Formats: sequence, structure tokens, C-alpha cells
Amino acid sequence: MVRLFAVSVQWHFILQERSRPLNDIQSFDFIIVGSGSSGATLANRLSENPQWKILLLEVGDVAPSLSDIPAMAPLFQKTKLDWGYTAEKENGSCWGCPNQRMNWPRGRGLGGTTLINFMIHVRGNPIDYDKWEALGNPGWAYKDVLPYLKKLEDKEDAEYRHNGGYMTVSDVPFRTEAVQTFVKAAQQAGYPYVDYNGKDQLGVSYVQANIRDGLRCSVEKSYLRPIRDRKNLKILLNSRVTKLLINSSTKQVYGVEFVRNRKYYKITAEKEVILSAGAFNSPQLLMLSGIGPQDHLTELGIPVIKNLPVGRKLYDHITFIGLNFLVNKTIILTAQEYFNASNIFELYNHGRGPLTLLGGVEALMYLKTKVSKEKENYPDMEVIFIGSNVAADKGIAFKDTMSVSPDLYNAYWKPIEDLPFFQVFLMLVHPKSHGYLKLKSKNPFHWPKFYPQYMTDKKNEDVKTFIAAIREVIRIIKMPAFKKYGTTLYRKPLPGCEKHKFNSDAYWECALRTISPTLHHQVATCKMGPAEDKEAVVDHKLRVHGIGNLRVVDTSVIPIPLSAHTNIPAIMLAEKAADIIKKDWEK
Repeated sequence: MVRLFAVSVQWHFILQERSRPLNDIQSFDFIIVGSGSSGATLANRLSENPQWKILLLEVGDVAPSLSDIPAMAPLFQKTKLDWGYTAEKENGSCWGCPNQRMNWPRGRGLGGTTLINFMIHVRGNPIDYDKWEALGNPGWAYKDVLPYLKKLEDKEDAEYRHNGGYMTVSDVPFRTEAVQTFVKAAQQAGYPYVDYNGKDQLGVSYVQANIRDGLRCSVEKSYLRPIRDRKNLKILLNSRVTKLLINSSTKQVYGVEFVRNRKYYKITAEKEVILSAGAFNSPQLLMLSGIGPQDHLTELGIPVIKNLPVGRKLYDHITFIGLNFLVNKTIILTAQEYFNASNIFELYNHGRGPLTLLGGVEALMYLKTKVSKEKENYPDMEVIFIGSNVAADKGIAFKDTMSVSPDLYNAYWKPIEDLPFFQVFLMLVHPKSHGYLKLKSKNPFHWPKFYPQYMTDKKNEDVKTFIAAIREVIRIIKMPAFKKYGTTLYRKPLPGCEKHKFNSDAYWECALRTISPTLHHQVATCKMGPAEDKEAVVDHKLRVHGIGNLRVVDTSVIPIPLSAHTNIPAIMLAEKAADIIKKDWEK
């Protein structure tokens, strides 16, 4: 703990020095906007060339040390580490959200969303990447990205894996009796135990985590802190980019405008500007700068430099949180059991104990439901086992991070607050439905407007897949492993769904449309694809179509939803992008 504290203090002083206002140096080779999963990785890899000067711009600040505690992951949403975005109200989903609007958390600080995510390490399925390439993106098949998925990892003694990368991958050193029972029950139900990041994804596994010595391993800690002595990298915190500087005649980007401490700066890039501001802010900056849908920009009075479908497509992973299972024995942890002196001692001195749990997430299972139309062993659902529940903190914080209204919580979860129960979340990995985003105005300080359009596909396939998965989870929980705990499904109807027979398809559809919050894995708002693809914004080398010296490197370019949480694919993107950029400029 003393060593970690010393490193943190040293890094703090270096950042203070690096964050001093710009004086004489007003030009850099590369300007990277955003220090999240992709931006931090790019800053590391591009600054490996000592001849290049790199500027990394981050709108937020350094995270407090408490955010390093894995068990506290949900508590840092809706704080200064979170943009605090909210999706627009929709008729077909989020019926149980406050004002029928869903929280859409995004990280805001050095390290981006890796400061507030649940640290779950998932690569995705090989078929994901082969489909990505088949959309007209050469070089993005699984065989092409696997070396980069390995390169970023530091995981010991595992086949199909890599030891020595920047991103630590660990098993969580604490397990509840509940998760051990779940893993056993899944195997009794016919699912193999797998390394879901290895040869086969379908099956059950304890969750793999981006934690180091029991603490969060953000990209700030993994990719930026180790290179704190590089003189050719300047990091500016509290710096909000407001637009790109573009030569309207040549359509070449030559820099950015940003505001810091209420002062505006214009900084030029000799080679490139790279947007790594994320699935929301990268498209926002493009549109504010005149790159986007012509009709939308014209409506807002923004001069159009390039007509591209920025923000017109947006996929997201939603998760159903309405499967609650009552037991006759306390085999989970309550919030009160988490935070005590002995657990804090265990965490900081030995890197173990219940505080290492990833906000309650303990196991993952990938399954292919009976309604899947895929011929191959390709999952359509991720099952997330929670060794706790939404009511563990008596409704103080967890309900807010899950976008549950107080009235719904009080009616549905409050009656069982003091009873032992665990939850199983379901995440739809390949939704057919998609939404979009657009600007609220041409004011760069206004939030974009988000329209998720969950479960709106014409054939209702998203709902059918969810219901098939719900029934499969109920079957798993009926396995012998859970019988000794008297495990039963909580059968109280959700408010608003009482008119439907409990456990009928109609009931589950109502429940899905009531409490299915985002897992904040939005993609495709700056979709990758060839020029002839009418939905594409960037090409396979991540260059914005029709605009020079500008790339987008973050989850916004991912063209389809992946069988993954998006942090690791975002880092992989940047690892691969760095090699593409080096090859282009080191000739």
C-alpha cells in the first residue's frame, strides 16, 4: 500500500507539471482528444517514437483513490467522474425509469470510462470480428485482431492468452457461496466451464477482471502511468475540445480549439488529429465541426464541410434486471458486510477480500438460445451472475445506477430488502434494434440528444431472445446445486405488469420494457465501412471519409454489437490503430 501511495503521489506531481498552460509550444505532431480506453492507449504507443510530439487532451481530472475499489464501481456513476448523460424518453422501454428516462453513464477523467466501469475483461467472439471484416473492412477479421487482443493483456498461465501486456487480467480473489453454486448448477444444466476469452466462448466461467493487486486497473494506471517520464507526451486535464480546425477548401484538419480555465486555445497538429472521445463525444465533435448529416447540420445553422451519416446509427447492450431468486440461507454479501475495517485491511494490504468484487459481478455465461437463427456456435445472450442484489444498499445508490425509479423500487424490491436473494442479469449481445443521436444545438456545451429505440425491431426478435434466455436461466436455477437453499423465483409482479399472468411471455415482455437499463456499450455512431456504405463514417484505416488528417479511434467506429463488454475491444482498436498510423507516417 505504501508503494502504491508513493507512485500515486509522484504521478500527481508529474501531471501537475504536464498540465501547465501552453506557452511557446503551440504545435504537436498528433493531438489525441480523450484519454479513455482508446486515447490513453494511443498516447502510449504513438509516444514510443521519441521524434513525435503528442498532446493528449482530457476534459476531466484525476480520479480519487476511492474509485480504485472494485466493489464501489456503481457508486461513481452520477459523480464528477461521469458526464451524467440521460437518454430521451421513449414509449417502448424504460417504463420503470425516473421520468421514463435512462441514465447513460460515460467516464469523465483521466482514464475515461475505465474509471467507472465494472472492470470486466471480455474480448468478444471470433465470429464478431469476421463479420466486422465482411462488412467491407479488410484487416479486422479475428485472425487480424487476435494479436492485438493478446498484446494488451497481462495474464499468467493461460492458453490462448498473453503475459506481459499493459492491461492486467485477474480472477477476482473473493467468491461468494452463491456464485460457486451458480457455476456448478450451470454445469449440471449442460454448460461447460470455459475461458470465455479462449478457444470457446459458449459456457460458464468466473468473471475475469481488470484488477491489479485487488484494485481497479484503469487505462490511466496501465497505459499512462508507466510512461510518466516520456518528455514528448503532454497531458492537459480540464481541457474541453469545442471544435476541429478544418481548412474548408482542402478539407484538411490542422488542429483543434479547446477551452481550459475559461480560456480558449487553438493548437495545431502537424500530422493528425485523432478523436478518441467515445461513442457520444466523437460524433458530437464531428458534427459541431461541420462533418455530419447535411439536413441536421443545416437545421442547426452549422456550415456543412462533409455530408456523412454521423450519429445516424447507435447500437447498445441492454440488460434485464428482473430475475430475483430467494434463498433460505445468506449465501451472498450485503452492503453492510462489504465495508468494515477488516475488509479494507485485506484489500490494501493483501489485495483480497470482498471489496475486490466487481460491483457484485461474479460470473459470466454465454449461451445460444433456442430462438437463435445462427448456424454456428454464436452466443445471443450473456448471463451475468450478481453475488448481491439491487436492494443490498437498501435503495441508497444501486437503484439509481440501474435507472430504477423510487416508486418502482419501493413497490418491488423494498419488501425483500431484508431477505437473502441473488440476481441474474441478462445482456442481449446482438440486438436487432438500434437508435441514433443528434446535436441539441450548435452550442458545444450542450449535451447531445440520445434516442436508444430499444426493442423496436419489427419482428420483435430482441424480446423473443430475452424471453428464451429468461426461461433458460430459470431452468439452470432449478438444478440440484441450488435445491439445498430452497431457491425460488421471486414472483411478485412488477408494477404495471400485474395485468399479465406471471411467467407468461406477455408478462416477461412487460417486465423487459420496464426494467432493462443500459450496460453502456454503445457503438457504431461513427461506423467503419467503405465509401460506398451509406452508413459509414470512417474507412478501415479509421480515416474519416473525405477529410484529411483526421481519424476516429474509439468504440464509435465498431460497426456491429459485439459479444463483449466494449473496454477491451476499444483498447485493441487503439493498439491496432497505432500500428496503422506508424506505418503511414514512419515511411
